[in-house]
Amino acid sequence: MGDPKKSRRKWQGPRHPWRKENLVSELALLGKYGLRNKRELWRANTQLKSFRGRASEILSIEDPEVRNAEEKKLVMRLAKLGLLSEDAVLDNVLSLSVENILDRRLQSVLMRVGLASTPYQSRQLIVHGHILLDGRRVTSPGYLVKMDEESRITCDIRVASPEAAPQEA
Repeated sequence: MGDPKKSRRKWQGPRHPWRKENLVSELALLGKYGLRNKRELWRANTQLKSFRGRASEILSIEDPEVRNAEEKKLVMRLAKLGLLSEDAVLDNVLSLSVENILDRRLQSVLMRVGLASTPYQSRQLIVHGHILLDGRRVTSPGYLVKMDEESRITCDIRVASPEAAPQEA
């Protein structure tokens, strides 16, 4: 069937990685959202850059019909992800921040829903396979939860009770 597709990096690091203000702000976000490393933060930044880049490309389209259609597509996509409202415009896309994307990660949504009390606990529940989304096990803390999926998140922890334990003879 052929060789598998070569995987590519999904993130782009900062242009100036050793600036103090960048280091401090990155470290604060790592602690607030319980990220494992800065690569997860850089991946969210890259997604944000692609959304903003697409919005600026749409702004440069001169044909109003094509521009409105493309604008509607982008806004609806971001509305499904829960980053914008459905009546938003391209200026709202340009005003998004990395915190908006980090808030839509499964790890953050679990805390907001109340299934976990800390970001580290929610990450552990996800990685250990205790979180189900529509009955399917999700083990990626960085999964971006869509708005309609948010109500279908369940926790599947089977606690071993003393009655269920096998009896020794």
